[in-house]
Amino acid sequence: MTISTIRTDRRPTAGFSLTELIIGSSLSVVVLAGVLSAFVMLGRSGMRAANYSTAEAEIRRAIETFSQDVRMANGIEWTSDTSITLSLASPNAYDSLASPHTNRVTYAYGAGLFYQQPGASTSTATRNVLARNISSFSFSRYNRLDSPAANNAETKRVQFTMNVRQSGATLVATNTTLVLGTYILRNKVAN
Repeated sequence: MTISTIRTDRRPTAGFSLTELIIGSSLSVVVLAGVLSAFVMLGRSGMRAANYSTAEAEIRRAIETFSQDVRMANGIEWTSDTSITLSLASPNAYDSLASPHTNRVTYAYGAGLFYQQPGASTSTATRNVLARNISSFSFSRYNRLDSPAANNAETKRVQFTMNVRQSGATLVATNTTLVLGTYILRNKVAN
């Protein structure tokens, strides 16, 4: 009679068991989720910082342009609380305009834009956009005694306030309210 013995070889097989694969893939999903969320957070923070930087640069340029013309103005025409026209001493950059817009420049707000327009408010000259993404804007005028001015003749100081709104497709909208400095019309005689 022949006797056969079954050999049992207990060497480990190459590979992972199903349990090990499930645990390993679960851990890798958690790690990858953490890396992805950190990447998205850094991207959003970078975009928010870039938006703030762009908005601040635009606003600084707008303030500088506006303040130069206000300081040189010898007259003001108050169209509304979102639009004023300044009369400038000659010679200036607007001397080449046709009459009656000569030596005048309008600063106004409309459709989310703060802009400068050579000539009076009725001028058809090209607008120069100074700042974008503005949700609210208003001019205020004061007399030489720092009381609100009632008319153009007694206006000696101009101030404007704007609310800048930055938003993006994946960013939370942010509002920045700016009460900008007041500007004195140095060349205008006030009553």
